[in-house]
Amino acid sequence: MTKFKSPGPNLHGLGCGPDEHGNRSRFASRHRRLILFITPLAIALALTLAFGFVGRTVTAQKLNADFVAVPANPIEDSRTFVRQHYLDFLSREPDAAGWQFWIDNIDSCGADAQCREMKRIDTSAAYFLSIEFQQTGYLVHRFYRASFGRRPLFSEFLTDTQAIGNGVVVNSPGWEQLLANNIQSFKNSWVTRPAFTSIYSGLNNAQYVDTLIANTGVTFSETDRVALIDVLDNSAMTRAQVLRVIAENEAFYNAEYNAAFVEMQYFGYLRRNPQDPPDNNLNGYNFWLNKLNEFGGDFRKAEMVKAFLVSGEYRQRFRTP
Repeated sequence: MTKFKSPGPNLHGLGCGPDEHGNRSRFASRHRRLILFITPLAIALALTLAFGFVGRTVTAQKLNADFVAVPANPIEDSRTFVRQHYLDFLSREPDAAGWQFWIDNIDSCGADAQCREMKRIDTSAAYFLSIEFQQTGYLVHRFYRASFGRRPLFSEFLTDTQAIGNGVVVNSPGWEQLLANNIQSFKNSWVTRPAFTSIYSGLNNAQYVDTLIANTGVTFSETDRVALIDVLDNSAMTRAQVLRVIAENEAFYNAEYNAAFVEMQYFGYLRRNPQDPPDNNLNGYNFWLNKLNEFGGDFRKAEMVKAFLVSGEYRQRFRTP
């Protein structure tokens, strides 16, 4: 997949920058597969249909062609909305510059309701797309997939993401070295966990590499496979380092991207596993993954972020919708 480099400087701890024209509707991250631009929202009827698959609570708030006013909810306030995203997606309080940047991004619309809705959707998605999340939360997701062949549970994800992201604010002085140190400690600790050692301690180096590669679900070239085995046999790399190399494989990164994006709708907005009540199954998760794949990863056309933001389950975290 083609990788895009951010066309401008990373902004305010999220690693999101304006485009070459100074617009703020464009996001970039280290392995972005596409650049997304604001497109007209699909008709409300399509969103109403989509809501039927999020889960009973998410479908509780019915939409129709004419949106009706709902009681005031604190999450409608831009300042509250932005701060909550730092807490829910980056597990930290906002830095002052980033907080104000994203507030201004929304409030620049004034009283234009359609503009504000689009800005809130794009602002929300920016936290998943950000360099800070991609190198913390998304790395955790790939460690679980490569090691155990499964997605992390919410409780696992939260603990491990906080460990990697501890103290990290992208673009603050020394952030890259701090992140590198956190990841180093995390991966070294990871390979000593009982869940990991119970699977891999009895395997030779070739079996170790082959099992990790099989868990990713993507194809590694024979050259890459042999190289990974050789660095272990020659003690040029540790097993923790090889795991990191596999987790950072570009094909694996891209293959898991949409699945992790949908996963974070549940982890970030709803603070639960996709299969937890009120869903009690993965039907909602699978619906949104299929829809995101159908639209080539375009969250706007899939109306995925919008659906979770206006869902009753999300809004009830702050007040009755």
